[in-house]
Amino acid sequence: MRARLVRVVVLLAANTIGLFVASVVLDDLTIGWRTFLIAVAIFTVIESVIHALLERTVRTRATALSGGTSLFSTFLGLLVTTMISDGIAITGFTTWILATVIVWLAALGAGLIIPALLLRRTARRVATR
Repeated sequence: MRARLVRVVVLLAANTIGLFVASVVLDDLTIGWRTFLIAVAIFTVIESVIHALLERTVRTRATALSGGTSLFSTFLGLLVTTMISDGIAITGFTTWILATVIVWLAALGAGLIIPALLLRRTARRVATR
């Protein structure tokens, strides 16, 4: 249970960082700061569900496509989030493509760094006991 909660928190933090980085880099991606946290939560849930469905389908039918499922689920997560939330607005084809790649890369990086930092902090705490 605790591990699942940590994964959810890390995923939310990684997606927050990914969306923030994309909003800083791309002029045509705007974030409504009042509704940003709601948009991040919606994006995270949608992206996670889509990714799980795609991953299961790809694993059984076309394993060569499994690398693209994360990018595609990020795109679909952004698409659905912009449709049902006022927290994020994306305009322009190029911005959609760049936003997908930037959010995916930044969230991937944060998703790797955050757990490493948590593990290091936990190891220090255990060592000082």
